[in-house]
Amino acid sequence: MLDVGKWPVFALLPPEELRLIRQACVFGSAANEALYVTVNDEVFALGTNCSGCLGLGDLQSTIEPRRIDVLCGKKIVSLSYGTGPHVVIATADGEVYAWGHNGYSQLGNGTTNHGLTPALVSTNLLSKRVTEVACGSHHTIALTTDGEVYAWGYNNSGQVGSGSTANQPTPRRVSSCLQNKVVVNIACGQLCSMAVLDNGEIYGWGYNCNGQLGLGNNGNQQTPCRIAALQGVNIVQVACGYAHTLALTDEGFVYAWGANSYGQLGTGNKSNQALPTPINTDKERIVEVAACHTSHTSAAKTQSGQVLMWGQCRGQAVASPHLTHFSSTDDVFACFATPAVTWHLLSVDGDDYLTVAQSLKKEFDSPDISDLKFLVDGKCIHVHKALLKIRCEHFRTLLNETDQDAIEIHQFSYLVYRAFLEYLYTDTINLPPEDAIGLLDLATFYRETRLKRLCQETIKRGISEENAITLLSAAVKYEARDLEEFCFKFCVNHLTAVTQTQAFADMDHDLLKNFISKASRYGAFKN
Repeated sequence: MLDVGKWPVFALLPPEELRLIRQACVFGSAANEALYVTVNDEVFALGTNCSGCLGLGDLQSTIEPRRIDVLCGKKIVSLSYGTGPHVVIATADGEVYAWGHNGYSQLGNGTTNHGLTPALVSTNLLSKRVTEVACGSHHTIALTTDGEVYAWGYNNSGQVGSGSTANQPTPRRVSSCLQNKVVVNIACGQLCSMAVLDNGEIYGWGYNCNGQLGLGNNGNQQTPCRIAALQGVNIVQVACGYAHTLALTDEGFVYAWGANSYGQLGTGNKSNQALPTPINTDKERIVEVAACHTSHTSAAKTQSGQVLMWGQCRGQAVASPHLTHFSSTDDVFACFATPAVTWHLLSVDGDDYLTVAQSLKKEFDSPDISDLKFLVDGKCIHVHKALLKIRCEHFRTLLNETDQDAIEIHQFSYLVYRAFLEYLYTDTINLPPEDAIGLLDLATFYRETRLKRLCQETIKRGISEENAITLLSAAVKYEARDLEEFCFKFCVNHLTAVTQTQAFADMDHDLLKNFISKASRYGAFKN
């Protein structure tokens, strides 16, 4: 569980209140302001309330939480903040609300008057559904379900992407090079903006004197520019620090560029980089990168759950990724960033009682009250007949025809069959992609459609140049069309490396023939 108690602003909240928190954000120049959402979807604020950033309708600081009535029940899905500070949220309904500092029209309401209460940002957004928001120091960008980006506020360096340096008082679509393209992820540095496209390309615009746009120069850009140095690399996530940028690839590699006076690029030195530079993470696959525009701190989480940090860490300059004992990148910012703000909206799981799902998970493979065991590869898996009948049609039929208390399984391995049974208890799977292929076989055999889909998602997350052909072959074998298309596109995007693997050399003749034919139609072999 994520412990919000690591942030001092929550220190005076009683334990019974802390247990109710499900989402939280800490912000402000000294990390002295906070918003949180309870299990009942009520929204509260506390702290110094600079520029009315708590949204309480006044400028009074409060050491005790006060409810923001207008936001209660809105279901916040994304939250970001500036240095004024101003605060912007997106709701589950796709609406955008903003409040706080507005000296540069960063609230998007056409004025420069501070907003003391959350107000709907309506201009050009009423017919849109916003899924993600990001704030720089005094500007805001928003991403819609259509993959469009809108921007407003401070624009001295072109960070609004309008083609000028005039401040933008209301939301304006960022077009230019992004016209007819689909954006899937956004982030802001202090004075710059970044966008990741669905095809893995990444664009940046705004301030660039530290090279934070990754273009190989230090000139500001008033419209989006593609980072050409990452041609052929598929980016899936971007995060921006004060003046540096981190990007995560679909293979779990990290690139960094921009300011580096605190070692925040993780290159082992303190030299700025105007071009994307690969970061050494000891061959660990990275699944998340983290940075915040208020600090020079960087963090990343590996596939195995380890958390790395580098950059400015409590006054020290850590120039290479350093392994921590943390289980979340959020903890890095709570304990080592200056100021110790949250880099994104925290999600907090309660642990004050066991839900039905948690109780079932606890009893899986426990011999205490089980009434059935499966013998696979000489090992036992303890389960409950009633649950298996409820959860799986195959077992409902099987167990109604037999009263055995032990059943031997020969068709599947212990690892795969245990993962299947655990899925029936937890609704989740926890397997590396290569083993998920075996589970995909089982899911196909037992006609477990949802499990089949989960296996495909697991395989997608773990795809690499080395295993891509193996995974593609499995997708074809088990008629997983969506997975087949995903693996095929990955192979085409990494064609040179994939064709040099042993798996490609051992590829089935018919599959190879079809692959080459399809890749040709995609133009993969053009010079």
